[in-house]
Amino acid sequence: MAIRIGTCSWKYDSWKGIVYPDKDNFNYLEEYSRHYNTVEIDQWFWSLFGDKKILLPQEPTVKEYNNSVPDEFRFTIKIPNSITLTHFYNRDKKAPLKQNPYFFNPELFDTFLASLKPMKKKIGLLMFQFEYLNKQKMESLPEFIERFEAFLQNIDGKYKYGVEIRNPNYLKKPFFEFLKHSSMAMVFLQGYYMPPVKEVFNEFKTYIKDSVVIRLHGPDRSGIEQMTGSIWNRIVQPKDEELEQTAEMINYFREKEVDVYINVNNHYEGSAPLTIKKIEKLL
Repeated sequence: MAIRIGTCSWKYDSWKGIVYPDKDNFNYLEEYSRHYNTVEIDQWFWSLFGDKKILLPQEPTVKEYNNSVPDEFRFTIKIPNSITLTHFYNRDKKAPLKQNPYFFNPELFDTFLASLKPMKKKIGLLMFQFEYLNKQKMESLPEFIERFEAFLQNIDGKYKYGVEIRNPNYLKKPFFEFLKHSSMAMVFLQGYYMPPVKEVFNEFKTYIKDSVVIRLHGPDRSGIEQMTGSIWNRIVQPKDEELEQTAEMINYFREKEVDVYINVNNHYEGSAPLTIKKIEKLL
């Protein structure tokens, strides 16, 4: 059982004096790993750029990340959206939807896993992140589970996987039974119009057995960017009550010997490292 607390991404000059030294020309991730034992990689999520243009992790970058952190460090990695998007993004909301031919494609997923081979021993969990799935993109929760189960039968089961959904109406018993049966972690998302994670936790905590991710994002990305000017070195929207509830969840999982990843975003309170200090104090 391990409790790992880190941030969503890491390369922010405004963390100098909090995480990083006040100088130029240093390895951000190497310095980061002196303070934290996990980090979320979200840059590889953005991978789908057309029918024939998919960008997957490049070997030099994967090796660089692997070599920058110690052996006990663990990455949580967002799986590319070329695999998790049912349809291409539409700039024109009135235009007809265009299906993504790579959705739940096991061959593309194998290629993605192969690209991660240099850092395989330091991968804690791979996260499937799904956008809000309306009826035009996915008819129902049963259809989602059926298609997901078929995909899981054709991929490498040696990795630990987690699932983040953005449909509040999917947070039902069948979904949590599916996660438990498939030995996948629940990824709790605090923000993005999802219900408070503590409410979801209270209702379904008994389904969580091995590992869990709590991603602290906050509800208003553009609003907090305006407040901070994208300078992430101070708390501008304190969420002390939510953090107390998060600490209660962590302590519950600790007692149940569940592996926990806490991924904190700057957009949650204004500075992910300062939020982590508050969590650590509560624990």
